[in-house]
Amino acid sequence: MPRNPERRAQLADAGLAVLAESGARGLTHRAVDAAAGLPAGTASNYFRTRDALLGALGERIFERLAPDDAVLAPLAERERSVDLVVDYVHYIVERLLGRPELSLALFELRLEAARNPGLNEILSRTLQQGFDTDVSFHVQAGLPGGAEEVRMLHFAIEGLVLDQLTPGTGRRYDVEAITARLVRRLIRED
Repeated sequence: MPRNPERRAQLADAGLAVLAESGARGLTHRAVDAAAGLPAGTASNYFRTRDALLGALGERIFERLAPDDAVLAPLAERERSVDLVVDYVHYIVERLLGRPELSLALFELRLEAARNPGLNEILSRTLQQGFDTDVSFHVQAGLPGGAEEVRMLHFAIEGLVLDQLTPGTGRRYDVEAITARLVRRLIRED
């Protein structure tokens, strides 16, 4: 198996672009090669099966959506409160909506995983690891709430992002204000 991590990332990024633009049906090794501007067969050398390709795309989404430590550092210095959780969640929503192709690709992967047991297994692991990391961060940061509140925030934010990136409620609303209201309703300070 090829060991060039830059090439692997290049192929995964091209795959995410194909997935976001054409959906799961349009995602093929050949389409990834073309999007990456690489010779035919390159993607299949890195990702032997379609499930392996799809799983790698799920992992790459989380790599690309990872928070910037320069943004997190000043937040970590603040007093632990619901207001701080609001600002952390605003930052999450900003990253998800600021990279709509990644969010759309993740929705596509989740839908494909509902019909594909192999991908379901791979993507479930990736999503669980992401959730566990979020809970660990939340608890270690001393933020109000716990795993259940983080889970509910995931549900709420995923719905908000889906509504923003697809045909939604049809009414304009202030994403920052809605985000703050969601957090305040789901997180309580004891």
